Amino acid sequence: MKYVKLFQLALKYLWRYKRRYLFLFLALSFGFTIVTLITSFKDDMYENVYKSAQDHYAGDIVVAGFDRDSANHFHLSRHEIETVYASLKNIGINPIHTVERTHFGDKGILYYNGTAVRLKYVIGVDWDNEASYFNSLDYQSPLDVSAADGDSIVLSRPVAELLGARQGDSLILEIDTRHGQKNTGVFIVKGIMYDSSIFGYYKAYVSRVTLNRLLLHDDNDAYMVGIYLADRQGAEHKRLLLHNELSGHIPVGPLIKDRDELAKEMNKGSWEGIIAFVISLSVYLSEISDLLGAINIITYFLYGMMLLIILVSAAVTYRLLLHERAREMGTMQAIGFHEEDLRLVLIIETFALVCVSIAAGFMLTFFLSSLVSFIPFSWFPGFEIFLKNGKLRSLYLPKTVLINMTAILGMMLIAVSVPAYRSLRSPLPRLLAGGDS
Repeated sequence: MKYVKLFQLALKYLWRYKRRYLFLFLALSFGFTIVTLITSFKDDMYENVYKSAQDHYAGDIVVAGFDRDSANHFHLSRHEIETVYASLKNIGINPIHTVERTHFGDKGILYYNGTAVRLKYVIGVDWDNEASYFNSLDYQSPLDVSAADGDSIVLSRPVAELLGARQGDSLILEIDTRHGQKNTGVFIVKGIMYDSSIFGYYKAYVSRVTLNRLLLHDDNDAYMVGIYLADRQGAEHKRLLLHNELSGHIPVGPLIKDRDELAKEMNKGSWEGIIAFVISLSVYLSEISDLLGAINIITYFLYGMMLLIILVSAAVTYRLLLHERAREMGTMQAIGFHEEDLRLVLIIETFALVCVSIAAGFMLTFFLSSLVSFIPFSWFPGFEIFLKNGKLRSLYLPKTVLINMTAILGMMLIAVSVPAYRSLRSPLPRLLAGGDS
């Protein structure tokens, strides 16, 4: 009953001194808004980078094969592919989805109406198995994935614009076979996707079986097996388990840390036939890790500055407020309130103020983030990888939001505790005389 009365008293005082708390309320609301905007934009950028890489490389973990006997080098036979599936089962990894893709590399050339464009990625996919991915893309015209077949091709918009090709046009794709000879195939444009990110430029998707035949591989061969995990947080541990299991059955390369190390291993030429590498997305994304690190540094700097501003503002406000309320605190002690009771009242006031400020901050955050979402950032070269449909959006992760709220509350409790302790420890006559905090 005592604590209920103290809670009611704290709310009463908060309302009584609302004008004194107004500045602190505005500082808290604005500070929480900025902190939440910074972290939500950063989380969304990270998520977009990961999602783009996951779609492009097809999985959280990728088992990629390199064949010294093939001019293209990118190759896994059916034996290695089946070994991957068996190894996943043996170590208890149950992926939510697996895909098989064949890659040609960056020497594919598309011809249309006298115009040629060299592709960076020629990727063979199983249309049915990856229907959910292709249905999620944004196209110039609607794509019916169920109608895609062996002569279908899906282009990125930059390629289509350079060729002057439209949906329904026939193109000629030129590649090198596994023995180094030129080979060509005729494809019909079934879709033109809007993807101007670093993963989307100069890309074309065709049927995996068709691309295998052009490369003179068996129909069931591939370049990689992509493994989608239900919990990507444990990807590195599962990659280690899969690597160790595979190494007992087929030739496997060392665990790779970054793309430079992968390139060095591929160029060593210290193996014969096919060797498999177990690669996580962190390896593929190592080239932009410095940029992500810079974003992190900027984020933490701004985060720290806002918390410091909140701490200073709160400390000044409470120092003035407690000096003004000294007689009131002294009177309350004189009629029987303990020092701990009064300190608890101040803490409850602070907690209630933080809750109200956070609620107002959330409303302002949603408003400002909606405004930012209307600003196009596609003009910024290379920034598309951080965007979703060309827009910067907010991602409110429960863990991040909870950390923000805890940080704000922690700053406030520190700000009120020191002046409250000093003020309430003053002799009673001094408090009744107006205090000297």
